Order: sequence, then C-alpha cells, then structure tokens
Amino acid sequence: MPAGVSWPRYITFFSAAMLTMLAGAQTVHIYYKPLADLDNYIDEEIRRHVKK
Repeated sequence: MPAGVSWPRYITFFSAAMLTMLAGAQTVHIYYKPLADLDNYIDEEIRRHVKK
C-alpha cells in the first residue's frame, strides 16, 4: 500500500488527478493556443542563427 492508503483509494485518487491534469492541459491548448505560432517562431530562430 502506498503511504498507508488502500489500493482502491489510491487508484481513485490517481485517476482523478490524471484526468484533472489532462483536462487542464487540453483547456490551455484550446483557449490560449500556445503552439499556434510555433512555425513562425522556428523560422525566426533559424534566420537569427543563420545571420551569425
């Protein structure tokens, strides 16, 4: 038993934590779109390194 907790309670907590984490990550990607300009960022960095 991890940390003195029964296996069913541990698995329930782990499942809830994993589901919450995945839902939060998906929400961030839906609303904030952190990877939307990734191609532009990569092109800019390549141009910056080629100039040097």
